[in-house]
Amino acid sequence: MNIIIVGCGKVGQTLAGQLNEEGNNITVIDLDSTRVNSLISRQDIMGIVGNGATHAVQVKAGIDKADLLIAVTGSDELNLLCCLTARMAGQCKTIAQVKNPVYHADAAFLKDELGLAMVINPEQAAAAEIARILRFPSAIKIDTFAKGKVELIKFRLPENCPIVGMTVREAVSGLGCDVLFCTVERGDQAYIVNGDFIFSERDILSIIASPRQVAAFFRKINYKSRAVKDVLIAGGGEMTHYLTDILRRSGIAVKIIEKDINLCESMSNLWPDVTVVRGDAVDKDLLLEEGITNAGAFVALTNLDEENIMLSLFAQSVGKCKIVTKINRIDFDEVIKRLELDSIIYPKHITAEQIERYARAAGNTVGSNMETLYHVISGRVEAAEFTVSDHSKVTDTPLSRLSCKEGVLVAAIIRGGNVIIPHGQDTIQVGDSVVIVSKLTATMVHDLCDILE
Repeated sequence: MNIIIVGCGKVGQTLAGQLNEEGNNITVIDLDSTRVNSLISRQDIMGIVGNGATHAVQVKAGIDKADLLIAVTGSDELNLLCCLTARMAGQCKTIAQVKNPVYHADAAFLKDELGLAMVINPEQAAAAEIARILRFPSAIKIDTFAKGKVELIKFRLPENCPIVGMTVREAVSGLGCDVLFCTVERGDQAYIVNGDFIFSERDILSIIASPRQVAAFFRKINYKSRAVKDVLIAGGGEMTHYLTDILRRSGIAVKIIEKDINLCESMSNLWPDVTVVRGDAVDKDLLLEEGITNAGAFVALTNLDEENIMLSLFAQSVGKCKIVTKINRIDFDEVIKRLELDSIIYPKHITAEQIERYARAAGNTVGSNMETLYHVISGRVEAAEFTVSDHSKVTDTPLSRLSCKEGVLVAAIIRGGNVIIPHGQDTIQVGDSVVIVSKLTATMVHDLCDILE
């Protein structure tokens, strides 16, 4: 596909890299020549310095031959104008990033009236992911498929876990839970596990199952998980706005620490039942005074990654609460992983996943449509959900007889509302939803048939 990306910030950079790796022709536009030149020096892509909302610049970028324009500048209004210009100048699909809560209620209206393929909101999407994690604090990350019927849960093996030292085969038979072990992260290594894989202490696992079976599995391995009843949030920006809205509706008490007096007054007026404390969250004494040692969860959402990391490490040192850390910069994720923070949220990755899913689905599909896409292990392993719309090479044949590529796992089949954790004799049928977990080194799964040799 020919794709134009307007905006070379963190989201634009992430998108350019991922979509370029998938074989798309990428052209980036930004007013900042340093950003453009830096990006094109690292990627095999085209770059144009200019205002991406103007017709002349879009023509120079090849809007007449573009299949998709993605506007991810720092301005919501500029993103919408970019898409409107593109719709008038060419026949391509358009995607706009819109972050401001003021426009949240109008997202569907804007999409329809401006003919947008998607309206994406990184802050809202990240807040929704944080809320999912807080509902199940044992998890590092939770991804959902088939409208919540299937969950992919990432977690660290607890101390004295009974499955440490067991093979996958022994764990499955011994626990008697209908779950599928998908991946293991051990140090710098990432594995898609088979029956002979042996679990070790400190492994980070991902499993896939229905929510009921996930809960049963955690009971069997003695992983205690108490529901979060109260949350202390550092920072009062847009993500805090969306997260607070979700948590309040779930009956979770929220306390926010924010140093900007105008934001404090705005939040206090908007949510009378939320405790808003004016102060600097980096003040250790203030955090202790506001109850960080006894909080059910602590969420670091300031605008500075360094502050969020420091605050999360402090929360780890003084309490046993669930901790979620927002990280905007994606350059040092390998270093940050070594800190063993609890749950880390990368809003840029979430946005990139949404757009990447659309771009793949808009490409060449044969008998299936991609519904969901998640990066289980960033840059290494992904999970994709497909709806099977027609007969193909993968349908009506037992899985044991399919010649699947190495590093590819058929993780779940959803049929008629029922979740099937597949075995060798199970088949994929028309109308099914299928979850595929794959190593990125093995294949790029655009279509379900891509899993075959």
